[in-house]
Amino acid sequence: MEFRLEYTPQSPVKKIDINDKIFLIGSCFTEHIYTQLDQSKFSCIQNPNGTLFNPFSIFKAIDSYINLDLPSDNDLFFKNSLWNNWDFHSSLSHENKNTALEGMIAQVQKAHHFIKHADWLFITLGSGYVYQQDDKSIVANCHKLPNAYFTKRLLDPEEIIGGFRSLYERLRSFNTDIRVIFTISPVRHLRDGFVENNRSKAILIHAVDRIIQYVPDCHYFPSYELIIDDLRDYRFYAEDMVHPNYLATKYVWDKFCSSMINGRSREMMKEIAQLHLAVTHKPMHPNSEDHIKFIDKYRDLAISLAERFPELDFSREIEHFS
Repeated sequence: MEFRLEYTPQSPVKKIDINDKIFLIGSCFTEHIYTQLDQSKFSCIQNPNGTLFNPFSIFKAIDSYINLDLPSDNDLFFKNSLWNNWDFHSSLSHENKNTALEGMIAQVQKAHHFIKHADWLFITLGSGYVYQQDDKSIVANCHKLPNAYFTKRLLDPEEIIGGFRSLYERLRSFNTDIRVIFTISPVRHLRDGFVENNRSKAILIHAVDRIIQYVPDCHYFPSYELIIDDLRDYRFYAEDMVHPNYLATKYVWDKFCSSMINGRSREMMKEIAQLHLAVTHKPMHPNSEDHIKFIDKYRDLAISLAERFPELDFSREIEHFS
C-alpha cells in the first residue's frame, strides 16, 4: 500500500540553461538552491543584502540594485557593538563603520551589474509578517533589538501583489529579458506560532498565485508543497523541527532540476557532479598507485569538460588535480 503521494511540479515553456545567469534572493532556503547551482557551474549570485524574509524587504532590495541606490552614512546605526543597516542582514554588520558601509556598497554595486544581464530572478519568500518602526518603515532585519522597538503585522495579499507589479515594471525596463521564479520557503517560522505561521504562508501562496496569473514571464516552483505535502514527515526536518534536512533539500533540488532545467544542461551536470565529488574526496593514502590513477582520471575529465564546454570555468578543478 502506498503511504505517500508524489508531486511532480509543472515546467515552464522555457527552461533554465546552464549558460544562463541566475540571481537568487530571499530567505535562507535560497542558499540551498544557490549552493547546488554553484556546484553545477551555473553563473549565479545570492542575497547581496544577506538573508531576507518578507516580500517588501526583498522587493526594496531588488529596486536598490536596479537604481544603484547605495547606502550612506545616514543609513547606518550603532547597536550591540556593531554598525548595522535596517535593509541588510547582520552578517554584513561590522565593528568599524567604514568597513560596514564599504561592504554594503560593494554588494549593491555587484548586484546592479549582475541583475542587468541576468536571465532569471529566483525569489524565495519566507514570511508574510513585517516589522515596522514608528515611522511605518519596514525593516529587513531587527538586529536582535527588543520587540518593543517594532510593530509586527501580517501583510495583506494585495499589498504584496501591488508591490511586485510596481517593481516588475522597473525590472523589465532595466532588463527586458529577465524571467522570474517564485517559491515559498518550507522553513517553518514557529516563533510566530503554529497558526500564525500557516496564515503567513497562506498569504504568500495566494499572493504569488495571483502574480503568476497576471504578470508575464513569472513562474512558481513549489518548494513548500514538496516538503509539506509530498514528503510530509518530521523525519525530513533537522533537529529543530523547523529547517528541512539534507534529504529534504536534496529531494527539492532533484525536483527543481527535472522541472526547471533543460535536458542538455542536466546531462552536463551529471559529469560536473562526478568531478565535484572527486574534488571533495580525501584520500587515506595520497601517494598510493590507486590514488595517482584517480588523480589522472579526474584531471583528464576536467580538461575534457573545459574543452567541450569552454563557456564554463574548470580552472579550479584542473589546478586541483595537477
